[in-house]
Amino acid sequence: MEHPNQTSVTFFIIKGISDVPKLQGPIFCLVLIIYIISIAGNMTIVILVCLDPHLQTPMYFFLCNLSLMDMSTITATLHKVFVIFITGNNKVTIAGCMTQLYLFLSFTGDELSILTAMSYDRYVAICNPLRYQALMNPKICIIMATICWLYGFLQAIPYLYFISSFSCYRSNKINHFFCDVVPLMQITCSDTSVLELYILTGSNILAGLTPSLLTCIPYIFIISTILKISSSTGRRKTFYTCSSHITVVVLLYVTLFCQYIRPVSMDNLNSKKLLSLINTAAVPILNPLIYSLKNKDVKSALGQWVKSCKV
Repeated sequence: MEHPNQTSVTFFIIKGISDVPKLQGPIFCLVLIIYIISIAGNMTIVILVCLDPHLQTPMYFFLCNLSLMDMSTITATLHKVFVIFITGNNKVTIAGCMTQLYLFLSFTGDELSILTAMSYDRYVAICNPLRYQALMNPKICIIMATICWLYGFLQAIPYLYFISSFSCYRSNKINHFFCDVVPLMQITCSDTSVLELYILTGSNILAGLTPSLLTCIPYIFIISTILKISSSTGRRKTFYTCSSHITVVVLLYVTLFCQYIRPVSMDNLNSKKLLSLINTAAVPILNPLIYSLKNKDVKSALGQWVKSCKV
């Protein structure tokens, strides 16, 4: 049955972060600064890991992958904000919208899975240090990273299938700064019950609960091992090696939980835009800062790199 207000959609209009004209300039400058800092910070991590032999270990190999995912996520989501401000063109084709949606969901899944791989790396390093070199050899690390990347791209396919099957829309205006699941569900006149059920069950289990459980399980054994260390100094030193990873995991899962783990009917798109901006822009900035400020190896490598550049 056709909806009375059905609109024939050949393209979408991205409304952006704010509808207030006076705020467009300041918002663009803020987002541009955030983007530049994020790309610079994550690119620095990638360069340091590639150039410094002391950072060519499994831990930093996975950190390098995380930085690549962060750069991909922020580029996929924010590029349209720049295009709108520079050209004034806020239109996006249906194919372009679906591509952006798929890339965003894929890279988000990639981040969750690589954080899981990093937790297992910490588990082996702390709970089974004598076999660390054998269990986390380069071949195993490459296989784990490949699985993480494939997982992200595969788990996003059901979303793309459901949303691309929408046959009609009440409007072609997306109240967001990129193509995301909920804003598209808000404007379609097609039945979204199957997709909502998938989000509340299959998606949360596959893309949310499973990676979070797989990330938490190693820490049960890590905490148990740390508590068995007799000296308080040893416990603090051992826990310190995991603190950066724990901080990043908590930060990412909290923002994703606030952004997605709610019924669609309860969603406020303005608050969702703010949470999306925090998740896609602020988190990629904080990741390299957390690892660089809390990690002596990274700070040492950065200092040596800066000195070599001056020479």
